[in-house]
Amino acid sequence: MDWETGKVKGFKGKSLIDLKNGGLKMVKVDANATYPSHLHPKKTEFIYVLEGSPKIEIGEENYNGTQGDFFILPHAVKHSIINTTELECLLLVGAINN
Repeated sequence: MDWETGKVKGFKGKSLIDLKNGGLKMVKVDANATYPSHLHPKKTEFIYVLEGSPKIEIGEENYNGTQGDFFILPHAVKHSIINTTELECLLLVGAINN
């Protein structure tokens, strides 16, 4: 399975589960890459940190993720992923349609 270049520079993904009501991807985040703040009106997402130290912004809260951390990104709440380090991050990113 090949890595697909994402919509945002510095992000690549591999689809692991693709269902009608959601899915799961493995996502590589390059060093110093940012996925800008956005929201999903009808989708709840979650992130599990496999490797690296991403900064996860959920609404007004900021979290410094480390290996093994799990984050829920509620629908209709702005969120972003920022890798401020010189190392790549590896994440599991899933979604459930509301």
